[in-house]
Formats: sequence, structure tokens, C-alpha cells
Amino acid sequence: MTQLDVEEHAATALPEAGWGPLAGLPGHPMMWVLIASELAVFGALIVAFGIAGALEPDLFAAGRARLDPLLGGINTLVLVTSGFLAAMAVDAADAGRRRTARLHVAGAIILGGLFVIVKLIEYQAKLAAGIGIETDRFFTLYFLVTGFHLLHVLLGMVILAAVAVTDADLRTGTAFWHMVDLVWVVLYPLVYLAG
Repeated sequence: MTQLDVEEHAATALPEAGWGPLAGLPGHPMMWVLIASELAVFGALIVAFGIAGALEPDLFAAGRARLDPLLGGINTLVLVTSGFLAAMAVDAADAGRRRTARLHVAGAIILGGLFVIVKLIEYQAKLAAGIGIETDRFFTLYFLVTGFHLLHVLLGMVILAAVAVTDADLRTGTAFWHMVDLVWVVLYPLVYLAG
């Protein structure tokens, strides 16, 4: 291939594919692809929960009466506060305050751990009362939806720890963490309070 051939090829080659509108989002665009797919799955679960509740309102009212909205409310406060700390970590990192950023991330992770503990206490109380995933349609969906969310809290804690330790893009990890917060803010009233 001659120099002229190389130049002609370069002039006619397609530009490298970019991330398009995702390029302007904070964090790595691939994380936003993951977040969008996770939100689609959670969206389907939320719609299924809502439809099942509309079809069996008495069953769902009885199920909600057996939940502890105080524990769910505590977990809501815990996750919203952890999201605030994650946002503060990004601000601190942007200002060059790495130690402060890591402390905020550590706080967010600790609060994530508190969420897990409270959720496990709640699950244990249900199991001790003879309530499990096969009790009825409400509790099948309750354990499925909240358990799936709990797995995402654990994954989010790992992601936050990874970006704090490796100095990777903190915005990428906090974007996932905020998705976890957002999903719980929707789940809490739907699962514990609606009806």
C-alpha cells in the first residue's frame, strides 16, 4: 500500500463510533448502558407488582399489614443519606480533596451495609413468623423485588469500594449507587405503603 493509498483510505474511512448522547453523561458510558438495562428490569418488576396488587387488592393489603413500614422507612433514610454522601464524594474529588472523597465513599458504603443489616433483620422476622417466598403472591413478589434490590445494594457497595481504592472514575460508581437509591425510593412506597 502506497502513501497515497493510505491517505485515500484515511479520507474515506468512517469515523470511529462514539458514545453519542451517552458521552455527555457523568462516568463511563458503559455504566449508563448497565444502568438503563437494570432500570428496565426493575421497571418490569415494579409494573408486575403494581398489576398483581391491582388484581388482588385484599391479598396485597393483608401482605402490607404484615410488613414493618418503619424498617422500610429507616432503610429509605439510610439509602438517601448514603446517596448524599456519594454525591459529596464526587464534589470533594472534583475539588482535589481525595481524602475527604474517600471518607464520604466509606460513609456511603457503611450506610449501604446498614441497609443490608436492616433488610436481613426484616427478612429474618418474616421467616420466623412463617412467612416465606411461597406464602402467597404478595410475598413472592416482595422477596423477589426486595431481594433483587438487595443484591444491587451489595454490588453497589463493591463498585463504590473499587472506585475509591483504585482512584477510578468516582462518577461511574456513584451513578450506579444513585440508581440503587432511586429504585428503593420507588419500591418503598409501592411495597410498604400503597393501597
